[in-house]
Amino acid sequence: MFIGRKAELQFLENKYRQKDGQLIVLYGRRRVGKTETLRQFCKGKPHIFFSCRECTDKMQLKNFSEKLLRENIPARSYITEFSDWEKAFRAITELPYGDAKKLVVIDEFPYMCKGNPSIPSILQNLWDEILKDENVMLILCGSAMSFIEKEILAEKNPLYGRATGIYKMKEMGFYEAIQFFPNYSDRDKVLAYAILGGIPHYLKQFDSDLTLAENIKKNILTKGCTLYSEVEFLLRQELRETPLYNSIIEAVALGNTKLNEISMKSLVDDTSKTSVYLKNLIELEIVEREFSVSDGIKEKANTNRGLYHLTDNFFRFWYAFVFTNYSELEGGDVDGVYEYAIAPQLHEFTASVFEDICREYVREMQKANALPFRYSQMGRWWGKTTVRRKDDKREVQETEIDILAVSKHATQYLIGECKFKNKPFRYSEYLDTIAKLSPQKEKSEFYYYLFSESGFDDKILEEAANAENITLCNLSDIVEKRESEI
Repeated sequence: MFIGRKAELQFLENKYRQKDGQLIVLYGRRRVGKTETLRQFCKGKPHIFFSCRECTDKMQLKNFSEKLLRENIPARSYITEFSDWEKAFRAITELPYGDAKKLVVIDEFPYMCKGNPSIPSILQNLWDEILKDENVMLILCGSAMSFIEKEILAEKNPLYGRATGIYKMKEMGFYEAIQFFPNYSDRDKVLAYAILGGIPHYLKQFDSDLTLAENIKKNILTKGCTLYSEVEFLLRQELRETPLYNSIIEAVALGNTKLNEISMKSLVDDTSKTSVYLKNLIELEIVEREFSVSDGIKEKANTNRGLYHLTDNFFRFWYAFVFTNYSELEGGDVDGVYEYAIAPQLHEFTASVFEDICREYVREMQKANALPFRYSQMGRWWGKTTVRRKDDKREVQETEIDILAVSKHATQYLIGECKFKNKPFRYSEYLDTIAKLSPQKEKSEFYYYLFSESGFDDKILEEAANAENITLCNLSDIVEKRESEI
């Protein structure tokens, strides 16, 4: 059963309904679900779906010709193969689809270009000459993101400016991903997302009829299963020097977020060298460089600023628990690794992902116009701010705010605090939250969103009942994407 991708399918449908020719470039990292989404889109429509292979140009043309000539086009009566790519692409206009759009999907298009670098130029000439005015929808799809961006979409390349739609597919968000686990509790949905992230290929490996522990053991920790070797397989496909990348990714997965820390932990002597490796991982969307929500262009240009995180939850889980226990798992000690390495740490491991989920919740509330104001920027914030001490004195210290959303003119602030733990959100933690950003309070409106896995103590409940600027969000509110009724 196909799950999610409503936005992507709607984008493609809208393009399909337009009368003029459509040249769509759809791309994204491996395993993100591009092919399945395109197959879902093609259902019920006359179409050609061609998957390129890593082969010679001659073999690629032969395979493409066979696909086209299966259709009832005039050329099939006198040839068995097109002599060149221009004739093959030109034949798209002859597809016998009546009034329906002549829909052609070329999956893994970079393989085609690798075999014949002149293909973008051939397509450009044909597009300008005839295809743009025909009832044609040509979709070029690829996983080699750097190639697509630099060799297809960038200025001075043949197809630059020709695409009528460009869509970069990202991994699923929390609310789409948890549709794979209809039988799980709210808590286990959060834990499963923290482990697998939003990559459909990974999500499909879990069976929601099995417990979370059973799925982890059977589908991640057991040698020979798909996810056991997935990370190594992907890295070898995309990168050289995999041992060095392993060290860098492991350092980030274990909580080293600054450039110097990552260099030291991965034993790379030169931070500029580490920066290059991290840049490559950012291009693959495995790592991201995060800035405080208040940072400007100057701070973002500084190579020493920003914090590095793994964007892929499964990579983070794999390096934290599989990579570090590889010898034991190779020896078949699946139960031991789960019981002694994973189970005691899984809840704490999930806490940072819970913050991501809460930020996604705030974005969804903005889409529904369910927030007290519209923010212009939202994210995590760190820096110097007011902290309340035990004796109720306040002092300025380095701290962070899990969620900070700011209105366009910085007159309204939403401060979010996220607690994923087995105890209720305490009143003292609430006081710590409202102490932050004290200097701005005289001239601005402040709203507090408190997110908790295990509810709130009585004092917070009482405070929230008497204050219009406090919203309490239980786990069920977050997972079911609704405003708290407390």
